[in-house]
Amino acid sequence: MSINREEVKHIAKLARLNMSEEEIDKFTGQLSGILEHAEMLKEVDTDNVEPIAQVTGLQSVSFKDEEKECDYTDELLKETPQEIQDHMIKVKNVF
Repeated sequence: MSINREEVKHIAKLARLNMSEEEIDKFTGQLSGILEHAEMLKEVDTDNVEPIAQVTGLQSVSFKDEEKECDYTDELLKETPQEIQDHMIKVKNVF
């Protein structure tokens, strides 16, 4: 499967990209090559292959955001070059 210049222009428009004529030529060739490479996947026999979403078996890798006690907080706070306020490191405003 190949892609033509008009299709590349359309994709660029959808992505709100301004492309020069040279870039359109370049990406026409590159995108065609990618699509041709992906076409090879159709040759693989997947009839007896069960679909999977992931292979690790993990169900959830997130942790609860909870405060925990630390036995060496004072030693850690001594190491920072930043200002300490209310037994915490004072950082710049985020917003």
